[in-house]
Amino acid sequence: MLNENNAKNSLLADAGKRLEQALKHVDISEDAIARLQHPKTSLSVSIPVRMDDGSLKVFSGYRVRYDDTRGAGKGGVRYHPGVNLDEVQSLAFWMTFKCALLDLPFGGAKGGITVNPKELSKAELERLSRGYIDAIADAIGIDVDILAPDVYTNAVIMGWMMDQYSTIKRTLCRGVVTGKPLTLGGSKGRDTATAMGAFTVIQAMLPKFKLLPAKTTVAIQGFGNAGATLAGLLAEAGYKVVAVSDSKGGIYAPQGLDIASVSEHKNKSREMKAVYCHNPLCSIVEHQAISNQELLALDVDVLIPAALENQITLANVQDIRAKYIFEVANGPINYDADQILTQQGTYVFPDILVNAGGVTVSYFEWVQNRHGWYWTLAEVNQRLQEKMQIEAEQVWLISQDLKIDLRTAAYVQALKRLGEALDAKGNRNYFVNSSV
Repeated sequence: MLNENNAKNSLLADAGKRLEQALKHVDISEDAIARLQHPKTSLSVSIPVRMDDGSLKVFSGYRVRYDDTRGAGKGGVRYHPGVNLDEVQSLAFWMTFKCALLDLPFGGAKGGITVNPKELSKAELERLSRGYIDAIADAIGIDVDILAPDVYTNAVIMGWMMDQYSTIKRTLCRGVVTGKPLTLGGSKGRDTATAMGAFTVIQAMLPKFKLLPAKTTVAIQGFGNAGATLAGLLAEAGYKVVAVSDSKGGIYAPQGLDIASVSEHKNKSREMKAVYCHNPLCSIVEHQAISNQELLALDVDVLIPAALENQITLANVQDIRAKYIFEVANGPINYDADQILTQQGTYVFPDILVNAGGVTVSYFEWVQNRHGWYWTLAEVNQRLQEKMQIEAEQVWLISQDLKIDLRTAAYVQALKRLGEALDAKGNRNYFVNSSV
C-alpha cells in the first residue's frame, strides 16, 4: 500500500502490510488509499541546546502529521536514542488508525527527539523541550496538531512545552498539549489512562475464552508507567502476574509477584526485585532473574509487551508460548512474526486498540481545556471504560463475522471510518459520475 520511498523504511513498510490485509475486507475508494500512502507533513528540525558545562549540543527532532482528515493531528513526543524519521512516521501512521478506531475527532501525528534523556540534567531537559517547541511551533496548534507524552516524556515536560508555545503565541494555549500537570490544565486519570484502557480491554475479552483471573498467569515486558500500572490493576483484580521486566531485565516467580511491593522497591532503589513490603520494610522473596527475551518465552496464559516496538520477530516468534497477547507497546510484533502467531492460533489483541486509552483521555483533556469544565477521576474513568468496551466489542464482532484475526478487524473498522471521511471531500466516482 505504501509508496516506493516509504517501502524502504522498515517500520513504515511493516505497518503498511497490516493495511493490505484489511483492504481485502473493506470497500474504500482508490482516492482514499492514495491519500493514506503519504504523510501530510513531515518536519525535521535541529535543536541547539546550551549544556550545563557551557558547551553547545545540537539535537535532531521530528514532528509528523500523517493525516488530519478526521480532525487535528494527535500524537506523543518521545525522547529516545533510537528516534528517527522512519520511526516517527510509523508511529504517526499508527496513530491515524488508532484515533479512527476509537472514533475520536483526531488524525494521527507523532514527534520525537534523538536523545538519551537519562544523560541530561533537568535544566538541560527543559531547555531541550522548549527548544523543540521553538522549532516546531508553526506546525502545531490546538486545531492543527496536539502533543502528548510518550516514551521518556512526562507531565512536567508537557507543561514546559505548553508554556513555551503559550509564550510564543502571547496567549494561554492549554489545549495544544495534553498529559500536562493538573495545575496547568491536565486531566485527572491521564497518567493511568493507557493502563486503564488496556485493563478494560483485557477484562472485556478474556471472559470470552472462559479465563478466570485467579487461574490466569500474566507476564509483562516493560515496567514503565503503563506496564507497572497495568500490572497493579491486574494483580488487584486477582490475576497471577508471574513476571515483569524493565530495560535491564526482569524477575519471574511462578507463585506470583506482589506487584505493589515490586513497584515500591523499584521506585526506591531503581532495581527489579521480587519483594514483599510491610510498612517500611521489604523482604526479598524467592524469584528468578530473567532477561527480556526469556520473559517473552515464558509459559503463561497472557503476554503483555509494554516496552518498545519489534520485540517479537522471526528470530524469537517460535519461542512464544502465550495463547493471548495484548499489545500495550506500539508495534511490538513485526508483520512476519504476526503471521506466524495467527497461524498458530495465538490471539493477538492489537496496539491500536489495547493502548488507545492514552489518546482517549488526551481527547478528554483537550475537550476539558476548550470548555474550561473539568471532570472528576470517576467521570474520566467511566467515560474511558465505556469507550474502550464499545470499540473492543466492535473489533471482536468484526473478527467473528468476517472470520479474520483481531488486528485485521481493528484496521477494517478504522479504514471504514477513514474512508468515509476522505470520500466526504469527493472522490473519482463523485467527480466523474455525479452533478453538483
